[in-house]
Amino acid sequence: MPTGRAQDGRPAEPGENGTGTSEGPVVAGIRRAILDGEFVPNQRLVEADLSEQFSASRASVRAALLSLANDGLIERVQNRGARVRAVSLAEAIEICEVRMVIEGLCAARAAQRITDEESEELRGIGESMTAAVDSGDVLGYSELNERLHRRIRDISGQRTAAQALERLNAQNVRHQFRLAVHPGRPKTSLPEHLAIIEAIRAHDADAAEEAARAHLRSVLRTLPEIDRTRTATGA
Repeated sequence: MPTGRAQDGRPAEPGENGTGTSEGPVVAGIRRAILDGEFVPNQRLVEADLSEQFSASRASVRAALLSLANDGLIERVQNRGARVRAVSLAEAIEICEVRMVIEGLCAARAAQRITDEESEELRGIGESMTAAVDSGDVLGYSELNERLHRRIRDISGQRTAAQALERLNAQNVRHQFRLAVHPGRPKTSLPEHLAIIEAIRAHDADAAEEAARAHLRSVLRTLPEIDRTRTATGA
């Protein structure tokens, strides 16, 4: 089971998560399974099964579940053990509103700190995102989207903000996946992402912050539409 990625983009070593903070391999493994959709909302997490899957003791699994409960990824249900926590539309909107503030901060700081090499990297990501939209590669675009946001956080140097965003994004993973595959969404979000990249590369902190916030405002407008579609189709 993969354990996520380190802040510099390389595969994370055991005991390291995407925020650069240290955590045990069981916590990282369960976290990644939730992020990847292997464990879905309301799914029961049985200690014996997790112990076998991650080759860990029951005590290690129990400690991991407690840690993930503190992060808001799972919930403990009396007499029923643990399950992946489902996030309502109202909570997804709240999470997005908080993300808007933090990601705006990260974009502004990235604009102030970005190097020439990092600037070329963001330009390349933008070109790849454009190519993915042109070819209809929705999943490829989604992966590039995640990569862009991660690299902006890394470049910003805001470790506390990055850690907060990691937790918020993990809680909201199902809504983010539905957003990524929503018809027409990549064509809508591409110019928003390119505006963020352009402002950061221009070292314009104010424009970068506003572009990041504008992108999240667009997400906020789309979330209710996605929820209505999901309800209508029973997905």
